[in-house]
Amino acid sequence: MAYDLEEQEQLESIKAWWKKHGNWITWVLIIALGCYAAYAYWGYYQRKQAAQASQLYYEMQNAVMADDNERALRVAKDTQEKFGSTAYAPMVTLVAAKMAYEDNNTDVAKEQLKWVVDNAKQDGYKAIARIRLAGILLDEKAYDEGLSLLSANFPTAFASLVEDRKGDFYVAQNRLDEARTAYRAALDKADQNDPGRQLIQLKLEELGVSPDAKG
Repeated sequence: MAYDLEEQEQLESIKAWWKKHGNWITWVLIIALGCYAAYAYWGYYQRKQAAQASQLYYEMQNAVMADDNERALRVAKDTQEKFGSTAYAPMVTLVAAKMAYEDNNTDVAKEQLKWVVDNAKQDGYKAIARIRLAGILLDEKAYDEGLSLLSANFPTAFASLVEDRKGDFYVAQNRLDEARTAYRAALDKADQNDPGRQLIQLKLEELGVSPDAKG
């Protein structure tokens, strides 16, 4: 089919434009498609990682049921090394730390908790690890180190627990005015349905303060 003069001019114009800009457009398309492919692969990789990590989580559950501390630590180590970026890693590690602590192996418990503090991607898991690690440091009379851990930024949901733990440190150091302030703050920040409120109230009463007192 023959083109009339106007159509031929349009075609030549398109050819000239493509000759000038086509190479650049081709590279833009290649880059865009490459980015999309990388994004799609990353999503697949993340899903695969999570699925594999979940199997180790179930293995940890079996270790807990069997009260097998050595197996729990192996699972924690495997999860940290292979799937450290997933949420399963801090979950499994916190369990391993708890088992080690209950087995009176505080050094291992501290090591596991420090891994969560340093590596977990989720603020909630970091908060849990800091509070539990501070509890161990309190037992060891490592007061400065423990209070330093509690000086970090915590999610709002953990505010009461943090103040309560600070109060415990101050009592241990006989810094009773600071302890009273911390416990009052813990009580103020605790949810009304929080069962821990009663314990905080008892701590205040032991320091000679009515939980309802102000100032």
